[in-house]
Amino acid sequence: MNNNHPAGHGPTRALTVADVLALPVLAAGQPQVVTGVTHLERPVRWVHITELTDPASFLKGGELVLTTGMPLPDDVPGVRRYVDELANVGAAALVIELVRRYHRPPDALVDACRLRGLPLVTLAKDVNFLEVTQVVHALLLGNQADAMRRTQRIHEVFTALTLRGAGPEDAVRAAAEMCGRTVVLENLAHQALICEPSGGTVEEALTGWEQRSRATGAHDPTATCGPAGWLTAPVEYQGERWGRVVMLPARTDGPAFGPEHITVLERTAMALTVARLTHHTPWERTAHRNALRDLVDQRHRSAQDAHARCTALGLPTDRSRFVATLVDLRTGSGGTEAETHLLQELRAAGASALVGELAPDRIGILLALRPSQPWRPIVERLCSIALGLAPQAVVSVGSEITDLSDTARSFREAVRVAEATPPGQPLPPDRSFHELSDIGLHRLLYTLREDTRIQEYAEQQLGRLIDHDTQHGTDLLTTLRHYLEAAGNKTTAARRGGLSRETMYQRLRTIERLLGRDLESGEQRTELHAALMALDVLRTH
Repeated sequence: MNNNHPAGHGPTRALTVADVLALPVLAAGQPQVVTGVTHLERPVRWVHITELTDPASFLKGGELVLTTGMPLPDDVPGVRRYVDELANVGAAALVIELVRRYHRPPDALVDACRLRGLPLVTLAKDVNFLEVTQVVHALLLGNQADAMRRTQRIHEVFTALTLRGAGPEDAVRAAAEMCGRTVVLENLAHQALICEPSGGTVEEALTGWEQRSRATGAHDPTATCGPAGWLTAPVEYQGERWGRVVMLPARTDGPAFGPEHITVLERTAMALTVARLTHHTPWERTAHRNALRDLVDQRHRSAQDAHARCTALGLPTDRSRFVATLVDLRTGSGGTEAETHLLQELRAAGASALVGELAPDRIGILLALRPSQPWRPIVERLCSIALGLAPQAVVSVGSEITDLSDTARSFREAVRVAEATPPGQPLPPDRSFHELSDIGLHRLLYTLREDTRIQEYAEQQLGRLIDHDTQHGTDLLTTLRHYLEAAGNKTTAARRGGLSRETMYQRLRTIERLLGRDLESGEQRTELHAALMALDVLRTH
């Protein structure tokens, strides 16, 4: 029999009635469970041999009582009283030997044990009770020593975490690894900020989190509570309750929470309290940021996990539409304070969103919209807030999506819009933000300006003309620009350049000769116009 979990996978399991009955020293007596089959997982604290008519007066609870049956009363009321006293004191089980006085258990004893839910076990063969006590007590003492060592290890781990300034994720992860149970940190609004699943998925742990959490009620001391039997411990900040850390029961009918689980959870709560004092970024902000980055980078294990995690953070995901928005502050000072301010303003406007810094000076916002809720007014409000935070801020928007799994695509589109927006790019007359439809040829070339093929193209098309202007002090490049912008209309081009028509004609012939191009060709004019636009973006700082 193995009473120990592997290191790092939960506290030592308590010795149970079923464990003791499986020991060779008792198995030799051919034990038969007569009543209380469903209670064999009761922990055994000690073994007590008795031939007294009132053994309960010497018990404290949790004992496996061994008897030959010699002291059992002959009358039914006496038998019932005997069993009642054992049950009232919390005896783990009654084991009776059917060798000396009885060869079958008395009906009164069976009925009384069944009525009180006390496991009754019979032994068909003689068993050395003293040897049973020696074996079981050796196991119990060994378990106690192991439990002490594990408790010491728990304290050492969390002390080390605290001393190195570990964050809340480290503390929650350590608790989950030690106990082999899922551990969740939530705030007072019952939003799950950190979840470390063990033996399951985020979806299983967090689905319906707020409702399940509220059903447990509020408990200041560490306690097992609620219909699901959660183990919870309060987390404080500056002397006031801030939230709580929750350990979920095992997924299967495993052992209940024991003293070591309680120790782990209490030390986790202490470590979180210290971390709350030393990590100044609000944990809600960190939770939003991490959830958003995982959506953008598609790091969730499944779409269901993503839905459960975002819902547990307070973002509605059912029947919602979503819009990815980027706020580029372009201040060089970071966006932590801006994150908080933007989220507060969104909440004040009644909008649901995840807000988090995706890169230095770049804040990502995932808006969750009701079926009929328009997103443009909300984004316009974001623009006014962003410009109030940083006058040079640029807001870019991806396409609207209906599936949370498409969040990465919507953000990629927003990034493309942001990358295609040069500094000082004028806004459309009807709005304060940029979107995918704004990307024309000029902004596309701006996006590709680092590509050497764009640089080579501009040089190949216009290099000789630029060299001629440099060597001779002419301005033929400007003349070409006026001509191309006038769509090949020489009269309009001459007027824009302040030239006579004859001078314009002469300059155009020189340009054709230098470039080897036919300016009457619409295709060639298009090629040169694209090269001019590429040259412009390459010269943009």
